[in-house]
Formats: sequence, C-alpha cells, structure tokens
Amino acid sequence: MRPTGRRRRTLEIRTRDQAPRNPRGAGHGRAPRTVAALALGLGILVDGGCRTPGLAPPPTTPIRVTDAADRGDPARRASVRLVVEGLDADAKRAWRSAEGSYQRAIQVDPTNPYVYLALARHHLDAGDPARAQNLIDQAAALFEAESMVSPQVQVHLIGLRGWALEGRGLPDDASLYLDRAARLAPQVWGDGYLSAGELR
Repeated sequence: MRPTGRRRRTLEIRTRDQAPRNPRGAGHGRAPRTVAALALGLGILVDGGCRTPGLAPPPTTPIRVTDAADRGDPARRASVRLVVEGLDADAKRAWRSAEGSYQRAIQVDPTNPYVYLALARHHLDAGDPARAQNLIDQAAALFEAESMVSPQVQVHLIGLRGWALEGRGLPDDASLYLDRAARLAPQVWGDGYLSAGELR
C-alpha cells in the first residue's frame, strides 16, 4: 500500500543573527565536502548567492509546469499536458493514473525535463528516494542541455535533492539543501515539501 504522503515539517526562517536558526538540530550548517562538491559540480549554488553578510537572498518564484504549457514544438506541448494530468492525479492520490501520465509524457517527449521533475516528486512522495535521485539528475541534465537552468529551476532541484537525502536517512546532508531551498522560496519550500499543486 502506498504511503499517504510525506509528513510536512515546519521550518522557521530567521536571519543569521537570530539563533538557533534551524529547529532540526545542531551541526546542519556544515556540509560534508563530498556533498558540497557534488552540489557545485552539478552547477547548483547551495550556499551563497548573497554577498552582503547577514542578508538573505531575495525570494525566488519557482517554476511551475503550467508555465511551459505553450512552449516548444507540438511533442513538447503534448508531453507537458500529460505532466499536468499526472500532477492533477497525484493531487487526488490517484497514484497509478499519475504514474501512467508521466510515463506517456516520456514516450511523447523523452527530452522534457518537466516530466522527470514531476516524476521525482511523485517517487519521493511514495517514499522511494533512490529512484527519485536518478530522476532529479535526469531533470537537471535536461534543463542544462536546453539552457533552462535558472534560480527558478534550481530551487526545485535543490529542494528535491534535500528531500531525497532525508529519505535516505542523511538528515545533516539533507538540511544543507532543504534550508537553502527554504531560504530561496519560503512560500513553496518553507515546509521542506513540494506538493503536486505547488509544482503544477
């Protein structure tokens, strides 16, 4: 039986001069070198972006799949419509229908990065972080191949990577990503969770 969804967490966003900043516990602020190197190697800015000490980066409005509804060739538009159908099914907890829509979207346009992003979210919500990690990597590579990497895209990649790390039992590593996503887009990632409706 599929889980009913990941438990949302409450994350307080505070400025650096307010302590403690993170209610999840101590030690989250230092990422192991391997995680930081991986993040930077994938072109994802994890901790930075604001050069003035003590100031948070400006909020980012993350991409939504419907933003791409009229972009691209007919195959891409048809694939995006199927991704939207999948997200709608996920929101209704119609898991099989959602997965079917995502798989059809891949058949129509296997280069559509939005489908891999949505499918990664789907598998994370199902409690399958290992499968989701591969999909996040595919989405990141396709966004980069299409020169679509932007802060609006990166915030979802960062948040999904954090969610995957948390699902794999690596809370300290996950905090690096989830805290960054929450600072960049508190309205979406402030609870450490991306719903189907928030991605739609």
